Amino acid sequence: MEMNVNRKRLFWGSCIALIVTSMTFAIRAGILTKLGVEFNLSDTELGYITSMAFLGFPIAMIIGGPLYNSLGPKKLGFIAFFSHIIGLGLTMASQGFWGLFISTFFVGFANGMVEAAFNPLIADMFPDKKTTMLNRFHVWFPGGIVIGSLISQVMADMSWQAQISTMLVPTFIYGFMFYGQKFPDHISDISTSSATNLKAMLSPLYLFMIACMFLTATTELGTTQWVERLLGNAGAEPLIILALVTGLMAVGRFFAGPIVHRLNPTGLLLSSSVISLIGLYLLSIAQGGMTYVAAIVFAIGVCYFWPTMIGFIAEYIPKSGAFGMSIMGGAGMFATSVFQPIIGGWIDSSRAEALASGLTGEAAELAAGQAALTNIMLLPGILIVAFTGLLFYVKSKNKKEITQTA
Repeated sequence: MEMNVNRKRLFWGSCIALIVTSMTFAIRAGILTKLGVEFNLSDTELGYITSMAFLGFPIAMIIGGPLYNSLGPKKLGFIAFFSHIIGLGLTMASQGFWGLFISTFFVGFANGMVEAAFNPLIADMFPDKKTTMLNRFHVWFPGGIVIGSLISQVMADMSWQAQISTMLVPTFIYGFMFYGQKFPDHISDISTSSATNLKAMLSPLYLFMIACMFLTATTELGTTQWVERLLGNAGAEPLIILALVTGLMAVGRFFAGPIVHRLNPTGLLLSSSVISLIGLYLLSIAQGGMTYVAAIVFAIGVCYFWPTMIGFIAEYIPKSGAFGMSIMGGAGMFATSVFQPIIGGWIDSSRAEALASGLTGEAAELAAGQAALTNIMLLPGILIVAFTGLLFYVKSKNKKEITQTA
């Protein structure tokens, strides 16, 4: 790697780009009710709109993953930058369902390009501590959600367009940080040929991890994206809960190194699944101040899911390269995209059942949110079984043997 590559500036530019990604997530969660009222949208329709953010993401990663080998992270990073500008601008100009639907796709595409470019860049720049540095990079996904949640809370009485516009500031900052910078000239073991990547990605272990990513991502993002609708009537402030959850996730990821070393990635994934299940159960029954306690347990559970899944691929299946890391992240976002209208449908149907049973107003909304959370609990339940099997598999084979065969 060339000595004039400013790894520190590239790393922090990547982090700010990820902050934009997570701010889109947080502010969108904060304005869903406003969008529903202004444009007369049902929760199912809102689910289809939010699903576009999670669909644009994997499409960008499917495109960006193999292109990393030929275009490199700098060009992919600027594709992300211009896509963010276009997506945010179109969102502010939207006049209804279809405008929001299309513009949200562009925002999701930009977010996916951020991950496609900078996950492998960071793994390339720090080959001896991939999982640790990827966790530190992904500190800023929950960190950005905290920022976005607090902005949305402070600007609650302002228009949703004004809230969206705040994301343009960090967008221009990360564009400036990358402008004129020298990126690595050559690629390390994480970025081999696309043919080699595809061969490794067809291994049973990689396909198993893809299936698990569907469940880990939806457990985390499927819950937090709907926090206002799920917990808005539980006697706690939803955006404060979102900030609390993601703030704890940021702290946990920053200090991930010793935890990853102690538990190893597979042990960490299994522990996270157990705690996530407990957290979701507590959220499904909690009211008032106990909702914050339940949120803390949930935050501990989902904290390490996303970066550890990608770190596992980087460490145990390195031949899958940047393409493999991109598809892994894309699979998580695609799964979340699929579940957005499903979760919205759960809320709508549970509300209808609550109203039919005689509940009204806030009581019906609370019952609907709790029922949806109960349905989401199935996902970490499946993960507990899956990661228990993975733990025994990894223990029965040493890392060197896995990386040679995967």
